[in-house]
Amino acid sequence: MARSASRTARIRRRQLVERRLPMTASITMHYELALLHNYLIVGAMLFCIGLVGFISRRNMIVMFLSAEMMLQGVALSLVAFSRVHNDFGGQILVVFVIAVAACEAAVALALVQVLFSRRKSLDIALWHQLREEGLPPFPAQPLPEQTPEKPQWPRLPPAGVQPAPPSELTDYRPDV
Repeated sequence: MARSASRTARIRRRQLVERRLPMTASITMHYELALLHNYLIVGAMLFCIGLVGFISRRNMIVMFLSAEMMLQGVALSLVAFSRVHNDFGGQILVVFVIAVAACEAAVALALVQVLFSRRKSLDIALWHQLREEGLPPFPAQPLPEQTPEKPQWPRLPPAGVQPAPPSELTDYRPDV
């Protein structure tokens, strides 16, 4: 009797464990999908921020950095899909993408240095002669001249001297 009760208890425990396994797998799958969703949102945000930066700026360095940000958003999405599908193909592709991006960075920065030494500006609108022949000129608005304002730094009184009260208190006194 004691043996059959312990055997029945073991069978019941085994059945409970077998029932829990599918539940654990579904929770794990739900967690993986939620994690994939978060990775894809961050990757899409990186890509969109890079796209807006590339379209809205005229500085070559900012355009280059925006293109790199777009590339990193795509790389993050590839790694996320690779993790969910338990396949290293996406991660290997990202390693090659990062290597190509590093080479691109070296070439682009050398190009920026040469172009800056010729024109003394990184404004992309100044490089119309690099376009194909027969294309209309880019209708860019000239940038307004910026006059640097002289900063107004606060002045400290010498040590031991009481500062003068503000003129708002001495010119208009509502309590008098």
